[in-house]
This record gives sequence, structure tokens and C-alpha cells, in this order.
Amino acid sequence: MENMVDINSAAQPQIIDGIPDTTRLSRAEAQQRAEMLRVISYDVDVDITGAENLDQPDYPVHTQIHLEVTSDQPSVTTFLDYLGASVTQVLVDGVAVPGEMLGHNRIVLTELAPGEHQVSISSRSRYSRSGEGLHRFQDPQTNQVYLYTQYEPADARRVFPTFEQPDLKARFTFHLSGPEQWVLASNQPETERTTLDQPGMVRVSFAPTAPISTYITTLLAGPYRVFTDRWQGHAETDTAPIELRIFARESLADAVDAEELFDLTRRGLDFFHHHFGFSYPWGKYDQAFVPEYNLGAMENPGLVTFTEDYVFTSSSTTAQHQARANTLMHEMSHMWFGDLVTMKWWDDLWLKESFADFMGALAVAEATEFPGSWTTFAHGRKGWAYLQDRYSTTHPIVADIADLEAARQNFDGITYAKGAAVIKQLVAFIGQDNFMAACRDYFDRFAYSNATLKDFMEVLGRTAGTDTTAWAQAWLHTSGFSTLRLHPDEHLSSVTLTQHGTDPATGNDQLRPHTLEVGIYQPNPERATEGTTWLTRALSEPVFFDTTETTVSLQGHESQVSAPHTPRLLLANDRDLTYARLQLDPASVSAALTYPIADDLASGVTWASLWTMVRHAELPAEDFVAGVARISPQINDVGVHARMLNQAITALERFAPTGQRVQLRRRLAESLTGGLETLGDGSDRQLNAARALARLAHHLPELGGDLVVLLGSSDPVHTSGLAPGLRVDDELRWQFLIALASHGAVDQQRLDRELDQHVSAANRIHYLTARAALPEVEQQHRFVDQVLTGTDDHGTALSNHELTAIARGVSISGQAVLDNTWDRLRDHLESIWSDRSNGLASRTITGLYPGHQDFTGSFQQATQPDQDNTSQLVDSQWLLAQSTSWLTEHRDAPAALRRVITELAEDLRCELYAQAKRWHNNRQ
Repeated sequence: MENMVDINSAAQPQIIDGIPDTTRLSRAEAQQRAEMLRVISYDVDVDITGAENLDQPDYPVHTQIHLEVTSDQPSVTTFLDYLGASVTQVLVDGVAVPGEMLGHNRIVLTELAPGEHQVSISSRSRYSRSGEGLHRFQDPQTNQVYLYTQYEPADARRVFPTFEQPDLKARFTFHLSGPEQWVLASNQPETERTTLDQPGMVRVSFAPTAPISTYITTLLAGPYRVFTDRWQGHAETDTAPIELRIFARESLADAVDAEELFDLTRRGLDFFHHHFGFSYPWGKYDQAFVPEYNLGAMENPGLVTFTEDYVFTSSSTTAQHQARANTLMHEMSHMWFGDLVTMKWWDDLWLKESFADFMGALAVAEATEFPGSWTTFAHGRKGWAYLQDRYSTTHPIVADIADLEAARQNFDGITYAKGAAVIKQLVAFIGQDNFMAACRDYFDRFAYSNATLKDFMEVLGRTAGTDTTAWAQAWLHTSGFSTLRLHPDEHLSSVTLTQHGTDPATGNDQLRPHTLEVGIYQPNPERATEGTTWLTRALSEPVFFDTTETTVSLQGHESQVSAPHTPRLLLANDRDLTYARLQLDPASVSAALTYPIADDLASGVTWASLWTMVRHAELPAEDFVAGVARISPQINDVGVHARMLNQAITALERFAPTGQRVQLRRRLAESLTGGLETLGDGSDRQLNAARALARLAHHLPELGGDLVVLLGSSDPVHTSGLAPGLRVDDELRWQFLIALASHGAVDQQRLDRELDQHVSAANRIHYLTARAALPEVEQQHRFVDQVLTGTDDHGTALSNHELTAIARGVSISGQAVLDNTWDRLRDHLESIWSDRSNGLASRTITGLYPGHQDFTGSFQQATQPDQDNTSQLVDSQWLLAQSTSWLTEHRDAPAALRRVITELAEDLRCELYAQAKRWHNNRQ
């Protein structure tokens, strides 16, 4: 909504002929509309010939919609969704709709008789700076203008009038007018190009799409560089060859590793055709890397859009390439599951995203050369799910999505990562062959239409020969996680596996069926390397259980398992088959913090569990940091290594008591600086250590000398003894500069010079962060004002990425400034939410919420050292108390806004409680 109060927002919903005028299309309204209408086709003409004039805020759009009223009523009233700038004319079968029917975000259509109708709308829509709708970006390096669209879940209505719900599929024909030299692209191939009267301008028409939902239509425009290739087709499915294209900004073109991207694309098309047995249905396969993107990528059929972060302009690790491959495969799987067959409503959003998350990891594991896909899933992706599932705002995987605002909020760790983990558990339960056979049946039955979870589960049960009703109820319709723990007997002849958990929504105890493996890892002298002994798998036992506990006998495995008092790690989810929080027993914690684990997946599962225990105040932050300092140099998986280092920094800065932090920073810094020399010249792990060192330096000024040394070389490849072979290129250089800026070790003039030496979009974002991090209180207050107003000093609207960069800079060294900002933020939360798009409002609030707080206790409070008193002390900490008070006083605030504040406050409480628990123990 970009601070514009035209037709995008109103203080109160208005009523137009009995229809609430609100942006929050409800499920009930969508169902009613679907029962009375069939949308046959759209013809959309978008004119961006004026896009290069940045003073021009909007552009003309002409939309024709062919629909059929299927209701048996004599006439019906319905509406179109539109968040444009203005509407010039609406014709229904050639008759003008009265102006009073054009609401703030809806166009009401009345007295539609049964049968077919033609609706024609002339309007103007706004260019976006928020990444929602048609986003316009000017490259600071070349001054060239680039545009792209992003719609999910409901932002196509920012570009053209729509029936904005997934089950009103239609055929779309797009026309795009713009500069002749630009790339002008859409979901389907170009069919016609006409020269316009305006010099240098053309109108391009595209072939009609197959029936698709509004949110996956797309447009792309700008002087993008084009790379081309071809996939040769697939004999099993009799699929013809497909033309492949990649688009990127001209200033990034030299960094595009097109050969790798095309290779991944071909491998993915081979993989999905083999497993899905249904020919790719969208003609061409374009992939565009676009600026200031809010997401990782979007599955627009025929033209997938990706964040430019996946164009690696600086040094990149294997883990970064693997993550990009995972995203590429995730989006490709959507071409079938999500695009070909689409959910009826956003309640089933989880199914397409969870499916794609699972299939992305599977495709990388089975179709590419990248290692560790499932390790990344276990250690990284599922961590997001466990975090989300702990909030009081958690929800079942199958969520109750009453309206579009709720849909937007549910693009979260439950919808993606937990759902994908549960699908992985389902595959373990019924077998991968059965699962893929069900997918093939599902695509055959519901191609080009909409389906529900019930449809999928019926196909799945029939194919697998198993009633999945009870399984689905236990896993999909409950919230929260089970906690698994292994209890060994004295002689390690058996272990008892227990599960417990409470559904946060109902308060009821819950049990889930788990198909898993129980593993035992012990030191293996044969795997000792350079004085390091590794934990290796002694045995792994398959288990199925759906009760509170079960006993796993180890009799007969005496030759594999060492003496019971030997250090050992008991892993209740070996091979990571199920979704559950693991509560490691003390001996297992000790072993994991002492010895590296030879199996990468087991290492990922274990360290994910240790990190979760830190967040639950079950493992002291100082123990976790010490373990990372000790073990991380031996971690093989580059992704796990990077995340461990970042988790250690978060642990010491947010979960450790204040009195321990300096010592912990120095201990971790010693490990990181040592790693710069020993982790391998120019290696991925050396780069991980350098990046972590830059972040650690935000709060450890004494590291500034090392950063200055690393910055001082005229050769980008460092040759000194501090970090031999380390390439200090743009990304790393700016991370060092941000750290130095936070201590005032560089000034504004130095930052200006650094940017002038290499102006780029990425460097400019780093520059904004570094400038806002300078410890000049008056300047930081000015930057806070920019974030609060959403504009720079000249009144120009900040883009999504600019706003986030400035807020991040202030948060790095301006904690006192943020603390003082809370009063202003608190008083304007609701106006921020109403005046901006959800995306910009969320960025503003999370950016300025002073989420880091130090627990403070007193001698008098310490005389009451019981656990309840500790909780009370935590709840009385000023920001947590203030946040709770706001939530109490604003029960009628928008639910999505309350959810943002609730989760920020609960994160804060989690950190404060961990600090308080250590403070409490230290006082005893």
C-alpha cells in the first residue's frame, strides 16, 4: 500500500450494495463466487512505455474478461478485486457500470443474468516499490530500469482487475507494450510484435495460457541479458524438446553461471518426467533473476522468477550452490503440483509448498552432484519449523484460512518445512514408489483443475493400499511437536523411546505415529585423524511406535556396541525420517559437544537438536558455544558449518548472560581466526569463518585490527598468514566495513569512497546498512525516522530492500536508539499496518522492534530463587511487559499484526528466559 491512501485502503470497510469493501477476501466470499461463476478467459493489455520516467507513478491497463454466470438465480451480484490507482471505465456487455460501483478495492457487477458476459475495464495501476504487484527497479550502476511481477497470494489485483482466488482458473492472453530493445516476456511465448506510433516502442502479444490461477500469471520487462539453451525431451513420456532461457540484469550478466543453471534445469526435467509421468505442460521454461525480490523464487509456469541473491557476484560456497539448486527444483516441481493441479483455497497452501520443499530436496539428492541435501533439510530447513511450532501462534499443517490476510501470514515454517518433514515421514510410512505412483494418478485425475487435501489423501490411500485417515488426523490436523527422548538401561542392552507433547491449540496431550530409526554412535579409534576421534554409527534400529513409549532391544548387537560406560550418542531420529524435537540425554550431549560425528546427516540432526535445546533453555549457551568452537573445524558439511557458527554467535549474544559474553566472544573469535589459517586456503569453510568473524566483530571491537588487515591488501586474494587464499571480494569486504562502521572505525567519507569504487545494487544495500550502523546517535534517529515514514530525506519512497538495510544498520549498533524508538513504534503500529502493504509493514515493525534485551535481576530478587519467580522476573522485563501490554490493549487490532508482535515478544521471552535461568543458577 506504499503510504498511498487512494483506492488501496480505507479507514473502515465501506458497504456497496451489501458487499463489504475490504482487501481481505474471505473464504466464504470466494466459495460463493465460485458457485455462481465460471471464468473463461482474460485478455490483459499492459502499457509500460512510460516506465523509464520514474516520476510517472502508474501505467494504463485494459482488461477484458469473458465469464459465465452458472447460478440458477434470475440474476447475481458479484465483484472484481482491484488495487489499482484509478478506474476510467467499466463495461458489462457494452453497458457502463455506474461510478459508485467502483469501490476502494472492488468493482461491483450487478444484475448478471445466467449465461456468458464480457466485462471490459480501463484503468491505471501503480508501479510497486515493495516487491508486490509490478515492481520497478533502477539499476544504480547503469540507471537502466527493470520490471517484474510477483503476485502470490493475491497481488495480481495490483496490476489488473481479477477474480483473485485460486479456484477460478482461466486462460490468460497478455499484451505488453514497452521499449523495443527490452525483453518483454510472460508465461507463454511471444506470438506477435507490433511497432507503436511512439518511437522505439512495440506491443508484444503472447500465446494464451492453459487454464491457470491468477497468482501464477507473470510479466517481465527490461534490458535483461538473455541466455538460451534447450532440453531434448523425454522418451518415457513422449515429451518434445523445450526451449530454455535465463534472464538477468545486464550489470550481473558476467556473474551468471548459465552452464550450471541449464544443467540443473535439464536434470530436473529428466527427474520429474521420470517420476511424475506427465509431460511438462507449459511450453517454454524461462528463469529470471530479478532485483529486490521478497522471496527465494516463484513458480510462474513458463517463467519462474528468482531472487538475484542466486547470481553469485562474490565468492560462493558449495552450500550456496546447493541451496540454489534446491530452490530451482522446488519451483520446477510446482509446474505439476501447484500449477497443473492447484488447491481450491489457501487452506491447502501447505500441500503444494510442503510437496515442493520435499521434492526439491529429493531431486537435489537424486538428480544432482551436490552433496548433503537431506543434511541441509535436517539442520537448516526443519529448524525453521521447530521455531515456528513453538509460538503460541502455531497452527496445524492444514490451517484454517478465513481470508487472504491469514493466507499471507501462513507462508511460514509450518506450511513449508514442517509440512515437508511430515511428507518425508509419510514416504517412510508408505514407501517412495507408492508415493510417486499416487502423484502420477493425482496429476492424471486433476490436471488443469483444482483439488483438495481430501482428494490427494484418497488417491494416496488407494495407491498405497492403506487407510491414511488416522495418519492424516494425527499429523496434519494437530499443532505443536512431539518431543522424543531415549532412556538407556544400565548395561545398554535396551533403550526406551518416549514421546510427549501438547497441542498448543487444544492443550490436549498428543501422540503421533512415527516411522523412524534409533541410532547409537560411539568413538571409533579407526576413524582418528590428526588426533581427532570421530563418533561413528554402531547400529541403527528401525522402529514404528505410536504410544507414549516403546522399548528397543539391543540384544544381539553386543559386537557392535561398546561397553555401556564408553562415550556414546543416542539418536532417536537417526537418518531424520520423522518430525519431532529430540531431547538428548546428558551423556549424548556430552559426546556430541566433545567428538565430531562422521556421518554428515547424523551430525546435522544432532546439532539441530542441540540448538533447539539452547532455545528451550535446556542447554546453556556457553556450553553450545564451547562445543562449536571445539567441533566446528571438523564439520564436513559446509552448510552445517556455516549455520553452526551463526548459531553460536546468536547463542552468546542473545541467550548467554551478559557477564559471560565477552569471554565467549573471545573464545569463539580465537577459533574463527585460527580457522582462517587452518581450514584450507580459499576453502568454503575458510569463507564461512571469515563471514562469521565479521558478524562477531559487531560486538567485539578488538577484532577490528584483523578486519583492517584483511581489507588492506590491494590483491583481492589475501596472501598474509592471517587468512592465506581468502578472497576478500565485494560481499565480504562490505561485511567487514559494516562491522568496522558499527564501532566508528570507518567514517561516512570512507564508506562513500568504497561505494564509488564499485557501484552496484548489492553494494548500495550494504552501504545503506553500514551508514546506518555508524554510532552517531543523531544520525541513527534520522534513519529510524526514514524507516518509520518509509521515505528517505528527500521524501522518496524506500524500496523493500532499502528499508530493511537501513533498519538492520541501526539495529547493529543502535540498541539504545531502538529502545527509545519503541514508544513511537508502539503508538503507530496500527497505522503502519493499515497504510502499507503487509510486506512493507512487516519489514518496518520487525526492523525497529528492539528485540535484543539483557536480563536484569537484583540482589533482592535473587533471594527468591524458585523457578516460578524466574518466570515472573522474565515477564517483568520492560520490553516484554510493554509488548504484552500492547497485545492486551489492542485485542481488536488486525490478527496478522497481532501475530507479528506476539512472535517477536515470544522470541524475546525465549532469550530472556535462557539468560535468566543461567543467572538464577549462578546466584545459587
